[in-house]
Amino acid sequence: MRISLFTFALLIPFFVFSQIQKAPERKEGEGPWNQLIIRGVILVDGTGAPPVGPVDIVVEKNRVKQIQILGSPGITIDTARRPKLLPGGKELNCEGMYLFPGFIDMHGHIGGKEQGTPAEYVFKLWMAHGITTIRDPSAGNGLEWTLEEKKLSAENKITAPRIFAYTAFGQGSKEPISTSEQAIAWVRDNAKKGADGIKFFGAAPEVMKAALEENKKLGLRSACHHAQLGVARWNVLNSARAGLTSMEHWYGLPEALFDDKTVQNYPLDYNYANEQDRFEEAGKLFKQAAPPYSEHWNKVMNELLGLDFTIDPTFNIYEANRDLMRARTAEWHE
Repeated sequence: MRISLFTFALLIPFFVFSQIQKAPERKEGEGPWNQLIIRGVILVDGTGAPPVGPVDIVVEKNRVKQIQILGSPGITIDTARRPKLLPGGKELNCEGMYLFPGFIDMHGHIGGKEQGTPAEYVFKLWMAHGITTIRDPSAGNGLEWTLEEKKLSAENKITAPRIFAYTAFGQGSKEPISTSEQAIAWVRDNAKKGADGIKFFGAAPEVMKAALEENKKLGLRSACHHAQLGVARWNVLNSARAGLTSMEHWYGLPEALFDDKTVQNYPLDYNYANEQDRFEEAGKLFKQAAPPYSEHWNKVMNELLGLDFTIDPTFNIYEANRDLMRARTAEWHE
């Protein structure tokens, strides 16, 4: 019990931010309109299909209502084939342009005061790069704050992507959650508050099992950063079997792929609090796991596929760490 409580306490700083300034009411841009027609664009629909166009795309009430193929490139478009604009509608001439679906950032922290930017900056940075939906894992500014921004975004009152709020497990609890009963009660309360899901870092196996099973019963989604403080007792496969819908980074996956050990080969001077140790040894960890396409490797892969489990590796932070000075001196930091 002491170990579980200590582990939980260690994880608390990872998801508590000082709240940043909320996004202001939008003053730029136009709309919304009762109808929007995007004219003459080349469409990449995101299903794996090749580009096609020119097409006219009709949007009504935030939904794509019609995609009208207009012919072949270089051929004069028959105006009779084009969708008609309704009164109060808006047309955008996008001939020669390409249209992609909005990107979904599965691991997008809105962040806190510590990062030195208000929510408006973060939201517009996402939107400018084509990210139209984000999942905020841990809702570090607090669930109430995040849900309010989600509501304002949905109402088109602020410039922001769609937001899905995943509360950090145990957030707001007056004491560490150390029993199955406490876990179930917290999960139910989290659902009542309107969260879209839960972000886990790990806990005692019986607590994880109870929380994930209850969360699944309530129809909420979930994510987990399987911190190495707990992966010897509970890895990705344990979580997926209990109802976890997605994992973050890589933590917990190689441990599920071990076929000759339970604990990774830590150096004698390893310290989890030192991120250099953590990341350096991470690069060696998969070599300790079962080889790709071996019997055990295939068994784990097939079970995760059968559970419809999502792997969200979030590579970008490692990219920044590998070239720190380039990341620190990027022009947008000036």
